[in-house]
Amino acid sequence: MKKIVTFGEVLLRLTPPGYLKFQQSQMLSASFGGSETNVAVSLAHFGIKSALITRLPQNDIADFCISNLRSHNVDTENIIYGGERLGLYYMENTASMRAAKVVYDRSNSSFCTIQKGMVDWDKSFDGASWFHWSGIGPSLSQSAADVTMEAINIARSKNLIVSADLNYRKNLWKYGKSAEEVMPEMARKCNVLFGTEGEYQKAFGVTPMGFKVRTQEDKVNFEIYRPLCEQVMEQASDCQYMFIALRNVLDAKRHVLTGILYTKEGKLYHSPIYFIQHVVDCVGVGDAFAAGMIYGLSKYSSEPQKALDFAVAAATLKNTITGDYNLISALEVESLMNGDASGNIAR
Repeated sequence: MKKIVTFGEVLLRLTPPGYLKFQQSQMLSASFGGSETNVAVSLAHFGIKSALITRLPQNDIADFCISNLRSHNVDTENIIYGGERLGLYYMENTASMRAAKVVYDRSNSSFCTIQKGMVDWDKSFDGASWFHWSGIGPSLSQSAADVTMEAINIARSKNLIVSADLNYRKNLWKYGKSAEEVMPEMARKCNVLFGTEGEYQKAFGVTPMGFKVRTQEDKVNFEIYRPLCEQVMEQASDCQYMFIALRNVLDAKRHVLTGILYTKEGKLYHSPIYFIQHVVDCVGVGDAFAAGMIYGLSKYSSEPQKALDFAVAAATLKNTITGDYNLISALEVESLMNGDASGNIAR
C-alpha cells in the first residue's frame, strides 16, 4: 500500500505518576502524542508506511520528538521547522469516580503559527494515496485552519483519499471562530469521516441518539442511527464511508465500546460490543479507531464489516496501553477480531 500522510500538531504530554493529582506530585512523566501523530504511529505499527506533517521549533525538544517518531518508523522527512515552542498538555489520570483532567498549553506554538505556503504539499504527497487530518488542527488558530484547508484541496487535486476525525475539543476553539462555522466546509470535502455522535452534531447539525448500553443483556437497535447517517451523507456528497464511535463510560475502569459504519450505498454495519473491564489509559482511543479505519478500508476494501471490526478492535486494545500511542500490531488486532479476548500468555 502507498504512504498515508497525516497532518497535525505533536504535543508533549506531561503526567503525574500513578493516580496522583497535580498538587501531589513533584514529578511528571513525559511522552509524545497528538491525534494525527497517534494515527501515524498506529499505522506504522500495523505495517503501513506513514508520514507526519507538522511544524516544530528548532531545538533539542524537537530533536527528541523526531527521534521518538522515527523509533516508531514514522516518516519525518517533510516536517518543517520554525516558531517558538512545542505544544504541551498536562494529563491527570482518572480514578474511580474522579474524572481525568487535561490542561492545554499550546498557545503560540510552532504549529499554531503555521502559515499557508510553508509546507511543500507536492513533495509531502509524493508517493501517497491517503491524507488524514482532524478537527483539532482547525480549532487552534485561523492560520492552522487555513493550512488544513490548503492541504485538503491539494490532496483532492491529486486524487488522494481524504479522511477526517471530526475531533471536537470545546476548550480549544478560542480564536474567534466556532467548530460550527469552520468544520462543515472541510468535512464535506472528505471521502471518509469518523467521529462520535456529538462531533457529527457539531459538523453537520444532526441530532445524537445516545448510546446507553451498560450490560451484556442490554439490546441495541443499531437501525436508529440510520437517519443520522443519512443526514450526514446528504450534506457530505463526496463521503463514501462514515464511521461512528459509540462509547459508554460506566466508571474510570469500565467502558463499553462499539461502532457503526455507513456506506454511500446506504448499507449500515455494526461491530461487536466490547465490555472493557480494566481501562489502563483511554487517551488516543479515537485515534486508534481512526487508524484502524484507514487500515481496515485498505486491507478489507471489499469487506466493510471486516474494516469496521478491525477499527473497533484496535480502539478496544488501545484502552490497555499507557500513553497516547496504540502500540499494537495488526496481528494482535486480528486476534481480538477473531474472538481471542482471553488475556492469556501468548507463547
